[in-house]
Amino acid sequence: MIKKIILLVSLILISACSFERPTEFSELALNDQVTSLKGTKSSFKEVLRKHKGKKIVVNVWASWCADCIRGLPTVKQLQKEFPEVVFLFLSVDEGVNSWKRGIERFKIKGEHYNLPKGMKDGEFVDFLNLRWIPRYLVLDENGGITLYKAIKSSDKRIVEALIN
Repeated sequence: MIKKIILLVSLILISACSFERPTEFSELALNDQVTSLKGTKSSFKEVLRKHKGKKIVVNVWASWCADCIRGLPTVKQLQKEFPEVVFLFLSVDEGVNSWKRGIERFKIKGEHYNLPKGMKDGEFVDFLNLRWIPRYLVLDENGGITLYKAIKSSDKRIVEALIN
């Protein structure tokens, strides 16, 4: 009987973890370093601070990611529909030149930063539990997370979060 109870509690805990929906970033994630197109390093918190008062769509992507590229037309449409929203592109490309060529090649407009540790390391990617890209988040005017996880740019929850 005790084994069954332990198993049941374990399953509940595992399920609860998989449905995590944080509403704010951890301090470690906020303090993780990003690199601008000009090569300037800053914390993710500093990037968010620049856009306080505006909604933000965060798009975690890479130039080598086919799903990321397929989602760009929808992202560009969202940019037209919501011109007041900041579109923040965080690349997990490990090569700076590949990242910059990808922005140019696919004509991606918005704020661009690179996560220099790539997709497998760093406090920000750990916070996201990043296992797949693209990844879309929507942040409110104060930097709170209103949509934590969308993996398709066509996910209707993105528009819902931008409207609300």
